Amino acid sequence: MICLEGRVSMRLCLECDGPNPEYKCQDCFGSELHCSTCILSKWNALGLRIQLGHITGRQCVNPHRAFNDDFVIIDIFSIHEVSLDFCGCAIAKSCMQQLLRMSLFPSTTSDPKTAATFHSSFGACHRVLEQYHLLSFESKISAYEFYHGLRRMSDNTGLLLIKDRYESFMWMIRKWRHLKMLKRSGRGHDPKGVEATAQGECAVLCPACPHPGKNLPDNWKYAPRRISWLYGLFLAIDANFRLKCKAVLNDSVDPSLSSGWAYFVEDEAYKGFLDSNSDNTQEKSTCSSHNAVNMADTKSNCGLAATGLGTVNCARHNMKRPNAVGDLQKGKRYVNMDYLFFSTLRHTVIDTLNVSYDIVCQWHKKLWHHMSTFPFHLPAHIEECQTSFSFNFKSGVGRTDGEAPERGWANINPVASSTKEMGPGARRDTLDDYFGDSNWKKVVKLGHTMLHKMKDALPERQDHHEALDDLEEGLRGEYSASLTQWREQVEAWERDPAKPNPFKRRAEIVTMASARLELARDDQNDIQTGTCLALHKDCTPSVLISTGLELEEQQASLRVHATDNQEGKMLQQNNTLQCRIDTWTKLQELYMPSLAALRVSESSVSGGIATAVATPETVKLWLPSQMGKTAPCDTRLQTIEWKLRYVQAHDALRSLRSNLCAQTAILKYKDRNLRGQGANTRARNTLKAVEARLEAAASTYERAHKALVVLAPLLNQTGWHSSLRPLNQADIRSMTDLLWGESEGTRKLSWIWNMARAMRWAEEVELLKDEMWRILQFFVWDAQCWDERGLEDALHDVHDDDEREGLIAYAKRQASLCRRLAESFRTSWTDTLALADIFNHSLITQQDMDID
Repeated sequence: MICLEGRVSMRLCLECDGPNPEYKCQDCFGSELHCSTCILSKWNALGLRIQLGHITGRQCVNPHRAFNDDFVIIDIFSIHEVSLDFCGCAIAKSCMQQLLRMSLFPSTTSDPKTAATFHSSFGACHRVLEQYHLLSFESKISAYEFYHGLRRMSDNTGLLLIKDRYESFMWMIRKWRHLKMLKRSGRGHDPKGVEATAQGECAVLCPACPHPGKNLPDNWKYAPRRISWLYGLFLAIDANFRLKCKAVLNDSVDPSLSSGWAYFVEDEAYKGFLDSNSDNTQEKSTCSSHNAVNMADTKSNCGLAATGLGTVNCARHNMKRPNAVGDLQKGKRYVNMDYLFFSTLRHTVIDTLNVSYDIVCQWHKKLWHHMSTFPFHLPAHIEECQTSFSFNFKSGVGRTDGEAPERGWANINPVASSTKEMGPGARRDTLDDYFGDSNWKKVVKLGHTMLHKMKDALPERQDHHEALDDLEEGLRGEYSASLTQWREQVEAWERDPAKPNPFKRRAEIVTMASARLELARDDQNDIQTGTCLALHKDCTPSVLISTGLELEEQQASLRVHATDNQEGKMLQQNNTLQCRIDTWTKLQELYMPSLAALRVSESSVSGGIATAVATPETVKLWLPSQMGKTAPCDTRLQTIEWKLRYVQAHDALRSLRSNLCAQTAILKYKDRNLRGQGANTRARNTLKAVEARLEAAASTYERAHKALVVLAPLLNQTGWHSSLRPLNQADIRSMTDLLWGESEGTRKLSWIWNMARAMRWAEEVELLKDEMWRILQFFVWDAQCWDERGLEDALHDVHDDDEREGLIAYAKRQASLCRRLAESFRTSWTDTLALADIFNHSLITQQDMDID
């Protein structure tokens, strides 16, 4: 490195062998030096000015200097101030065209004073627009950081005055992104011009998804039921609350260059529809996941034009769909997501939809009822959607991962800080470009992705079928009739989801309220028949025990919140509880007369100390379970407490499950979407409330279980341990797998679950095989489209020979690229697909061989 600061053994000029060479071209390869005479002669031949409109080295008879003779070229090495002349000859093209023909991208169309290098006219390393374009995708570097890096490459001392062209660079990058999108989508070949671009036409499509007329058989609509599920479309709906947008400009000041041509919906129609439905109230839900999503409604949206993005993706391959992205104004409102959902459905005629959405349990209820209110012309045959709350049990979905879009946000989230400060139009154009690049990267990786999925699915399918066969073999004989019945139930539900769901737990749920009601009805019956043994007109035995459990809950609550409450409030609560306990104790001694002696005995054993310091929350209530065998107790009271404790334990378990689900959903939402101290503080407060409910439920369960252990032998109760086991701290953990549908594919459970898993893996293999075929067919179709664009007949309206040749060359290049991708994928898949056919042959059943 130090040697290169010198002349590196070059003592003579490379051109004339003259002594003392002093100049070296920084852009050339090698370390050759030139003398001042040779360098000056070269520059004199060029006139020390860049001449446009002519072949390099030729003079123009009528040169026109750039505006104010002030021109800056931004290239990959630095920012150059140059002298530049436009051609003023009679046949000269416009200044903008002259710059573009020299691979210089102008910042404006009239009197340009700045340009950036692109393409290859200045050498392979002089492509500043391509360089930044790719770097922005891979490193998420902002235009500000990149430009100021170039300024420092021009002068890292601050001694030289580098003209500031940052705003010009921003405009060039934005227009560059837009024009590259139009070029790659074939809009430059359309004789109707760019203005004829249709909504969503510039989106990079997923080749593996079904596209009628592109990659499906001609008779796909008439496919028999046993294979028609292969032609279903998988959609995943999601939102991102990091991609905010500040209210810095409006659309009239900063409009989008491509309004609705790619992934974003057309903004004017979208906002107009939202405004017309702004008065519609959103139905609330008790779903734990939905409550977590509703946290977005509690966030401050002050100064924001958009609080995030809503999207509809291809669920199996995680690609953004055309016209499926839109801004969210506050939270994840159904009206926004409905609009995006129906907007993207305009681009398909597929009538089997499998939709994944984290709040689908609430969202799907009125979806199709609302369809008629949306301004889209949807296919008439789309009347219902195959919604399923778990892809593990739904037929025809394979092992589709409905949460793929949520992981895909990691790639785009780093640009949130830069796009947040942009105007609305610039932000949409930039994000459109990022989504397009993300789709394209997934397209070119489909060869590896699909191969990896197939290699995983083949052994899984084999293993699960073998496990199912082994299980069925063990159940044959005594359970043969049950096997047949279970299979019929599953097949009936798959044909008609309105049938009873065999995967749904059907155990009757008994709550404390229903248990108390049952006991009250028993009391009523005893009163009517004259068999009531109440010793007080206002208190039956069931009321006594039920009130005792309520007092126990109040004691536990006071112990937990003793440090949180103010002293005055705490004293009031203690006094109230003490009065209730005193009243209840007097009634209790009517039904449990031995209690008086038991309390005196306990007091004497403790020397009276306990009575002196006892507070209401620590007073022992002496319920039947606390007495045990130490003193006689009426069996009726023990039975009543047993019934209430049994239900209390199940109630506590349900509360634990529900709050664990809520905790997981809130944590997941917090990690993905919340940034900033205020939002995270609110989330932590919500989590603290959930954790408090978890602790209360665990404490209640432990008390109930302890009581059941004591009462069971006294009442000869058996069989209850299977559902009510001792609760360890390790048991109170996040139920992530169960909540998000991941455990059903891996757990070893009963026959009905084994069959579901085996069916899903078998479907996955068939889906992958069909998707691989669709990918190859899509590339064939795309190549043919580019062939047609490049035909001479299609370009008869193009009169410029250079433009016609460029159109033909680009069309051939794109067609060749499609065919090379198809051939590469086909070669890499050949061996694995052959193996899949071998496995498939071994699993053929008589039903598969039947002809529909």
